[in-house]
Amino acid sequence: MTTSCVTKLLCQATRNETRHAKRFFGTLLTQTPQKRVFSPFWVVVPDPRKSTVFGLAQPFCTAEKSHTEPKRKAAFGSVGRRIPDRILHLINQDGESLGNMHRAEALKLMDQHDLKLVLLRANAEPPVYRLMTGQQIHEEQLKRAEKKKASPRAETVQKELSFSSAIAKNDLETKTKQIAQWIEKKYHVKVTIRQAKDSTTDMFMIFDQILETVAEKATYLSKPRVAREGVSTCILRHMSDKELKAYQKIAEQKNSEAKKDENEDLKSSELHQ
Repeated sequence: MTTSCVTKLLCQATRNETRHAKRFFGTLLTQTPQKRVFSPFWVVVPDPRKSTVFGLAQPFCTAEKSHTEPKRKAAFGSVGRRIPDRILHLINQDGESLGNMHRAEALKLMDQHDLKLVLLRANAEPPVYRLMTGQQIHEEQLKRAEKKKASPRAETVQKELSFSSAIAKNDLETKTKQIAQWIEKKYHVKVTIRQAKDSTTDMFMIFDQILETVAEKATYLSKPRVAREGVSTCILRHMSDKELKAYQKIAEQKNSEAKKDENEDLKSSELHQ
């Protein structure tokens, strides 16, 4: 009796397992095929509880994402024989255009004339190169360095001095020396003078006196003006190279004229004697 019951249970379990297996595989076989387009990252995963499951798989990579850094501007000079551009526009040493050509032809011309190849405009299409001598490259580098020096600074340091119109002579000389040191460092110097009580000193005359002391290096950035009642101000700056040359030229002319006047005075005095 027990044996027959166990046999019946085993047969029933086998039939149930077979029925479930047929149902699952039958569903997959009878499914109508559909045209689907998936990216390379999509995979199909069978699931016995569902007909079809689509999952998004991320590609595995240990390398970090590359961040493109902006290219630094190359210094002006010879590029040697390593030319990344296949086609380029070439200019000869006299500044004449030779047109577009293959880099091999440009290197051939460079070797024939014993010149150096310099990149002028990398963003042009095609990039522009020029054949130059070593002396030409050196002169151009000096020009660019001078131009960079002459360009105004992004941030200029400004110093400030403030004193009374009744300032003593020694104190004024000390202040003027401090201004001269700052001007030498090419700082801007803001000078503010307060009118002292019962003082008749002209504040604008003090400004001119200070400028006269540092006249070989400085000039007004902002001329003396009345800021408010009883207070006047000005800003001094270092002269540019062009202004310095002009000042030196005027000073030489004045000296030569003064010498001429002295000589004429001496001649006239000798004649009278």
